[in-house]
Amino acid sequence: MKMPVKFKTYCPYCRKHEIHEVEKVKKVKTRGLNWIDRQKARRGSVGNMGKFSKVPGGDKPTKKINVRYRCTACKKAHLRKGFRAGKFELTE
Repeated sequence: MKMPVKFKTYCPYCRKHEIHEVEKVKKVKTRGLNWIDRQKARRGSVGNMGKFSKVPGGDKPTKKINVRYRCTACKKAHLRKGFRAGKFELTE
């Protein structure tokens, strides 16, 4: 999918349509373990692991892409719901 670097869209802070700059947001690494990882570690590695012994499914064919929209008038950025795309490219 191709998307322009700058285009006019609604700014929730200005409450009107302004020109926005677009940038792709990278996934942020989480600090520490989640509760499910700690729960899995408590089960140990011997015997039946219960719900963790199931075979996980494969990855989806496309990943969700998050895009940050930065308003050129007020300089504030906002996100929208991520969308699925095989390829993502910003064009001039």
